[in-house]
Amino acid sequence: MIRRLVEAGVVGAGGALVGSAAGSLIGLGVPATVVAGANGVVSGWRGVYDWRCSTGPVAAVLDSSWALVTTTGSLGSHVIASITRGGYSASMSERRNRHVYSGGFTPRRGFAVTVGNVISGAGDTTVESRRRLVDDHEDVHVWQARILGPIFPLVYVGWLALGGVFGTVGWLRARLGGDRSSTLWASIDRCAYWNNPFERQAYLRASRANRATRG
Repeated sequence: MIRRLVEAGVVGAGGALVGSAAGSLIGLGVPATVVAGANGVVSGWRGVYDWRCSTGPVAAVLDSSWALVTTTGSLGSHVIASITRGGYSASMSERRNRHVYSGGFTPRRGFAVTVGNVISGAGDTTVESRRRLVDDHEDVHVWQARILGPIFPLVYVGWLALGGVFGTVGWLRARLGGDRSSTLWASIDRCAYWNNPFERQAYLRASRANRATRG
């Protein structure tokens, strides 16, 4: 308990300082301080950052600075999980540089969703396939958000929007041409989600990890 309190205080204070410095560069010092500090307190209390290697400090600094936009969204995922009894998975989170919930924010049934450093909808993580989903797919999104910062949500959401348009147009063209083999939703889903470069990267990583495991 004491260790958790100390880590929460130190990481929270450190996050607030980094967030304040980063936010002040664009005139958003106060909200950046609050978001980074809150993330630091929650992450420190749960011991998610791995201080034993470079990934932990790097993740903590990025979450409190360059990736503050998605970190802000992750706080929303924490709130939704607390309201819906999301089921926090400590074993998949501690020293893993992320937070994992079995439920929580799950806009699409059966699919896990990553917002910032929070993975929701992981399901039953005692099942190997769900653990691998988190480790080999969703964790890619966590780092995509950290590395690309504010660019990540803009491009991801922008692709979804454009994919929806192109999927709809493609479906209409097919229907007018007499091809009724696909539904509108399937056409939109293919363009907006499955062809999304961020998703393709994550699925490729998962596929390679799966082959390595079998080999």
